[in-house]
Amino acid sequence: MATQNADTNTKHGWTPVHRSLDKLVASRTNLQPSKPVAIDDIPLPSGALAEQVLKYAKENLPTETLNHSMRVYYYGQAIASQHFPTWTYTPATYYFASLLHDIGTTPSNQNSTHLSFEFQGGVLALDLLKNQLKAEVAQAESVCETIIRHQDLGSEGNITTLTAVIHFATVLDNAGLYPELVHEETIRNVTQAYPRNGWTGCFAGVVRRECDLKPWANTTRIEGFAEMVEANDLMRPFD
Repeated sequence: MATQNADTNTKHGWTPVHRSLDKLVASRTNLQPSKPVAIDDIPLPSGALAEQVLKYAKENLPTETLNHSMRVYYYGQAIASQHFPTWTYTPATYYFASLLHDIGTTPSNQNSTHLSFEFQGGVLALDLLKNQLKAEVAQAESVCETIIRHQDLGSEGNITTLTAVIHFATVLDNAGLYPELVHEETIRNVTQAYPRNGWTGCFAGVVRRECDLKPWANTTRIEGFAEMVEANDLMRPFD
């Protein structure tokens, strides 16, 4: 087990918060409306490790999924900075989780295992970061935890701050939930840089393929998920 300390937990988003997104929204002390954010206001992490993870994502993800992953990074950063400013984590750790969170959905990865795609993605990300790229263990494990639990929506228990950020960002992009947390102009800016290109239909297809291929999959917990994705009215103008 990796050594735990307060600095590591803070650095890589291991601080526990409530699993319920509704309760997290209700707990905000800053109730100001969301403000527009430009792409340039949210810098991408730099350095050799960031370049290697981005290279891996570009080589292994379809363009539609890669664009979704980038949107998740920008939306999450905008949400956290404006509405949960006390949450702490390094942007690089969240960037890696965003880039890799759907790595298990590629046809080759989805078909290579009995594991649900989130669990397969977590395993792949942990191996990439910890074993191949020699990232800090606490960082690699935080990314793994976040990927495994990135669809673990519910009302009880806790998740990490990093997982909470990716929850908000993914349900916004995939299902149009919690639109009050991101200004419409921010969505416009992000989708111009990283177009959806019919992501709604693409992801609904991924959900159905996962549930058909693996009727035990974690995705089956979310009743009517594909239909929820297809009913994403918030993102319809940008699709």
